[in-house]
Amino acid sequence: MGAHTGYDQLGRDLYSRVLEGAGQSLAIGLGATALSISVALILGVAAALFAGVVDSILTRIFDVLFAIPTLLLALVFVTVFGPSVLTEVIAVGIATAPGYARMIRGQMLSIKGTGYVEAAKALGHPFPRIAWRHILPNTMNPLTAMMTIGVGQAIIWASGLAFLGLGVAPPAPEWGALLNAGRNYVIYSWWLEVIPGLAVTIFALSLTIVGGHLQDRLEGKA
Repeated sequence: MGAHTGYDQLGRDLYSRVLEGAGQSLAIGLGATALSISVALILGVAAALFAGVVDSILTRIFDVLFAIPTLLLALVFVTVFGPSVLTEVIAVGIATAPGYARMIRGQMLSIKGTGYVEAAKALGHPFPRIAWRHILPNTMNPLTAMMTIGVGQAIIWASGLAFLGLGVAPPAPEWGALLNAGRNYVIYSWWLEVIPGLAVTIFALSLTIVGGHLQDRLEGKA
């Protein structure tokens, strides 16, 4: 194994592999977040627009899924369908969807009761048009900021799965795979875990800061 700081157990430059793996990790984070938001939009919009039995059933499903730890849901999915990039994206996307769905439902219900929506109803506009022109666009504003934060969170979950051997497998330079490959050598070569771990942490933290700033801008606070 590499005996010098900055090299992995096979003597490859670790910094270069971390930079190369950034694209893979970002692609997984974007894919998982896109899937999560898509599923959440379908379920959240259905729960908000169809009151009564549909809303009640979907809300109970959200509550049950939201109570289960995200990593546990993802682990079950990957265990059933096998580890791969695709299953990792799907697992993280499905596991994080309930939180977004609850937020979308709450946001839409709040917007449905606003004055301009009531005014549109009083003017005789059909509800599908009101939903398309007024409710959905105003729902997407806070969701845009949450998606930015969600990409960082998805990268963390995906890296955790890969570290456990349930995601992208070594020798791929994806950050979770790097953590998985170096865990058996951490006593002798601490940088094999610290450098990829710092990459995951800094990248996720940066996206969280950007998402928070974007949310403030959308809400008119900055």
